[in-house]
Amino acid sequence: MRILDRSVFVGPSLYAHFPVIRLELDLGVLEAWPTAKLGPAFIDGLLAALPGLAEHGCSYGEPGGFVRRMREDEGTWLGHVLEHVAIELQNVAGEQVTFGKTRSAGRDGVYSVVYEYVQKDEGIEAGELAMRLLTSLLPAELQTSGLVPEDWNWPTARDEFIRYSQRRALGPSTASLVHAAEERGIPWLRLNSQSLIQLGYGKYQQRIQATVTGKTSHIAVELASDKEETNKILGSLGLPVPRQELVQTEEQAKRAARRIGFPVVTKPYNGNHGRGISIRLMNDEEVVAGFKVAREISRSVIVETFVTGDDHRLLVVNGELVAATKRTPGHVVGDGQRSVSQLVEIVNQDPRRGVGHEKVLTRLELDAQAQMMLERVGYTADSVPRSDEIVYLRSTANLSTGGTATDVTDVIHPDNRDMAVRAIQAIGLDVGGVDFLSDNIAESYKSHGGGICEVNAAPGFRMHVAPSEGTPRDVSGPVIDMLFPAGSPSRVPIAAITGTNGKTTTSRMLAHITKMAGYTPGLTTTDGVYIDGQRTVEGDMTGPVATRMVLADPQIDMAVLEVARGGLLRAGMGVPFVNVGAVLNIAADHLGMKGIDTLEQLAEVKRIIVEVAKDCAVLNADDPLVLKMAAYTEAKTICYVTMNPQHPLVREHIRAGGRACALEAGINGQMITLYDKGSHIPLLWTHLVPATLEGRAMHNVQNAMFATAMAFSMGIKLDAIRQGLRTFDTTFFQAPGRMNVFDEHPFKVIFDYAHNAHAVGVMADLAQRLDVAGRRIIVLAGPGDRRDEDLRAIAETVAGRFDHYICRRDDGLRGRDGDEVPRILAKALQAKGVPLEAISIIPDEQAAIDAALRMGRSGDLLLIFGDALIRSWKQVIKFRPEGAPPPRRVEVAVPETPAMAAEEAIADFEGLVRDERGVRLAREEDD
Repeated sequence: MRILDRSVFVGPSLYAHFPVIRLELDLGVLEAWPTAKLGPAFIDGLLAALPGLAEHGCSYGEPGGFVRRMREDEGTWLGHVLEHVAIELQNVAGEQVTFGKTRSAGRDGVYSVVYEYVQKDEGIEAGELAMRLLTSLLPAELQTSGLVPEDWNWPTARDEFIRYSQRRALGPSTASLVHAAEERGIPWLRLNSQSLIQLGYGKYQQRIQATVTGKTSHIAVELASDKEETNKILGSLGLPVPRQELVQTEEQAKRAARRIGFPVVTKPYNGNHGRGISIRLMNDEEVVAGFKVAREISRSVIVETFVTGDDHRLLVVNGELVAATKRTPGHVVGDGQRSVSQLVEIVNQDPRRGVGHEKVLTRLELDAQAQMMLERVGYTADSVPRSDEIVYLRSTANLSTGGTATDVTDVIHPDNRDMAVRAIQAIGLDVGGVDFLSDNIAESYKSHGGGICEVNAAPGFRMHVAPSEGTPRDVSGPVIDMLFPAGSPSRVPIAAITGTNGKTTTSRMLAHITKMAGYTPGLTTTDGVYIDGQRTVEGDMTGPVATRMVLADPQIDMAVLEVARGGLLRAGMGVPFVNVGAVLNIAADHLGMKGIDTLEQLAEVKRIIVEVAKDCAVLNADDPLVLKMAAYTEAKTICYVTMNPQHPLVREHIRAGGRACALEAGINGQMITLYDKGSHIPLLWTHLVPATLEGRAMHNVQNAMFATAMAFSMGIKLDAIRQGLRTFDTTFFQAPGRMNVFDEHPFKVIFDYAHNAHAVGVMADLAQRLDVAGRRIIVLAGPGDRRDEDLRAIAETVAGRFDHYICRRDDGLRGRDGDEVPRILAKALQAKGVPLEAISIIPDEQAAIDAALRMGRSGDLLLIFGDALIRSWKQVIKFRPEGAPPPRRVEVAVPETPAMAAEEAIADFEGLVRDERGVRLAREEDD
């Protein structure tokens, strides 16, 4: 049994709309050994190791269903068992996951095992540990060699896994805040491996780190960490605080204790979580011992009056006390028969106790601190306490060291409530905890006494959210409500665009429209991440990593995501849902890769976008595979895009009040038209959209229609949509590699990135629609990782439509020989009747483009498909035909005039340059 492949999906994917891990598992010889054949020894051993498996319902939908599947008939296969074990391991570590699915991968003994996860590292490790556990339970002759170490021990491995998971998990406080945000529909991103969390997207984001918020005052945190200053400030307001002194040496500690009066407490100057605190110190020797413990945490030590009473944590959020809890240090209660160590074992049998934060309570440990507490009362771990004697194993009441918590919110006296609020306001915290000692919290400190021993920034919420006794309190909700008051936004509108072709241009168009409408868009594309039109990251950024970059940016208030097949198959989407999702088309590309062999399978991948669209799914009604996706969306609205004004389904959809974007013919050309709720909205003539080359580039007409439909569905005003379309062109600056036109040579060049038959065909169609006085020449290529039939389809699409064909390859061979791709293209062209003399094979991209440019004559049209976009575009614009004069430099003197006159002079200069070469003068490096 071995794992052949692993994929971690961070969002919606082919397998689920939430994070899952997929394992490709090869059972090998175990294919012949289902669970019933392995017998009771295997099944009973598995249930003994993970008793929680008995609660798994599996396909029967009720507790015990999974065990029934393992025992009945021939049982179930180990891939299915691995799925359940990986889920249960995460449950044991404290995560709430339930989803799993195991199916045959199409090969004998190989299975696709999918299971839900919360933390990536924990989920991966759960799969690995599940493999070791199952292998350890198999007969020796069936075990995979080397998978289980010789000294492997299940209880130890289980506890190590729990600790491993908790080190990577959100802490209880952070997790409770995240859950409160989720309940309010507020999205979140984890910004590091600890507890730094972004709540909300884009410019609406707020941040928390544990229970410190982005609004928490730094000065307040510093004050709360300075126990001496806190004591002074609270004391100056008349609040109940013990006497204390700050010391640096043992002698100073002893003198301070004598002045204050025994018993005393020693604690670190800037400690937390109860570390280094010693209480009820009765003499100099104990003070010195307590001083040494505190010095391990801080160079300075506080000696203060020991205030009697129970330890209470009073939690204040946004000027209001939201919870009060009595905390009791970890302890055992004697019965006159059992030793301390035996009593600890009994306490730890409480099902509520676990490792770390795994459960409501933490296991007691007989560690060095416990030994010290026992020594104080003359006990060891083997001592037998008297019946009903309480033996404390900790000096502080932190839950993380085995303490217990009892909710007392309903009985706290109003004076004590006000006292806590005043203390937190005095320090300046928005979220703070007051540690208050009192014999009776129901009595006022004014009459009954008590004292504030500490004020905490970043107070823990665990004791309030899941107390050992009493009513759990929603303490996280008030924090989220403080950060996001009722009615305030937390999300930015998100548009996602996918399809085989046109998605980059459509994404750029939509982002441009939103910018013209006054938004600050974040855009992901195949060539980078753009924030407000400026590229911040270069590269193919169409996966979940780029999505996260955009949504984490504090500037953006609109997100436009180009989503590619590769990212969806590799890691899923980067967000759980989008507002508007669009699928432009489904055409043959990347088939035969990553298990996607047919157009129907490719459509299933692309369909994810509309499956998670909330507000509107924008679908190409002219593409049958896209049209079928309407049955899979739960979006509030479906908007069809069609270039066929007679489309029968769209007609019925419009008549029923549905939304659509159609291309309608008129006396002045073709009109992009919107329909919605019975309204007919003519938007813009296609010849007024620069990207359409006066309406001739029909693929960009369609892209403009999709951008229009999406912008309209996102609530952008019609005038802004018109303005965006009228100002978006296909210059290399706005749309690199997308139908870039250069006509400053005697011939015209169209430069494009098309790399599949559908896209190449669209550009060939455009070349036929343009008026060309001379020849049509094409530089043709195909990616090396495409199938031979895909490469042949590219050539067949253009065969017979050009006067000369130059076949090349990309720089990256992707597994092909140097000239294999251009030879496949050339052979396919010949098979379609293109004469041999009309075909040139020039494998190198630069050499092929140079040959085409030198072949060009006045009136010709060159259609160049490029791969290295920047390099190839520069090659086009810098090309100088033989015999052509060098570009003439134009010098003008800008007079020393007022600013307006200078601007006019510069404008004249630019006009002169445009008249000379038809374009603005390039920088000197481009001359």
